[in-house]
Amino acid sequence: MGLLNPIDKSFCLEQLCAANYQKLFRLIPNLQAITESALTSTSQQSPLQLKIIERTPYTLTIELSHCFLDNDTSLSLPAVIIRIYLDAKLAEALSDYARDPVSQVFADASASKAIMDYKWRLNYFLQKWLDHCLQQPYNFDDVALIA
Repeated sequence: MGLLNPIDKSFCLEQLCAANYQKLFRLIPNLQAITESALTSTSQQSPLQLKIIERTPYTLTIELSHCFLDNDTSLSLPAVIIRIYLDAKLAEALSDYARDPVSQVFADASASKAIMDYKWRLNYFLQKWLDHCLQQPYNFDDVALIA
């Protein structure tokens, strides 16, 4: 995947998070109705699993991942943690299987350029992965809810 490096990264990051919000709700139209977790699959792809991590009146934090089954073990990748700002209609990737949350990587908040670059890479990855998921015949309309 090529590296896109916009000049006005702050503005572009906001636009990217708005686009990711729209893509998430196209992929999972009933997202706000899911209480704990859900699993959907296709005959051609590994299952896509959603877990609700936190719910507040204005935000929803989820983990979205493919669930790969190998013998008796399961592996969840890319395990993207996403905070959804329901009022602002933004979805921000906080971490994934390969990258820790920004707060754990950057102890010094004055490293704003490095923080912005880090957030950009996380959310650009989320955009590309959501595009991939939307091209597959996943259907979260008839999901298996997991207790």
